[in-house]
Amino acid sequence: MIDARGLSCPVPVVMVQQEVKKNAPAELTVMVDNRVAVENITRFARSQGYEVAVKDAGGEFELTLKK
Repeated sequence: MIDARGLSCPVPVVMVQQEVKKNAPAELTVMVDNRVAVENITRFARSQGYEVAVKDAGGEFELTLKK
């Protein structure tokens, strides 16, 4: 799980990129607290072949990336 709450883009995307490159997880959960990060992580994840599910918990977002 990556907790990128409180961080501005591109930091959350870079954290996800590093995890995908290092471990190629079949499933990854990412926590962020801004919509720009949601959009950018979703775009990157889809480009890497992941399906993305987003849960909005009152301004905090939980993204689940699955291969």
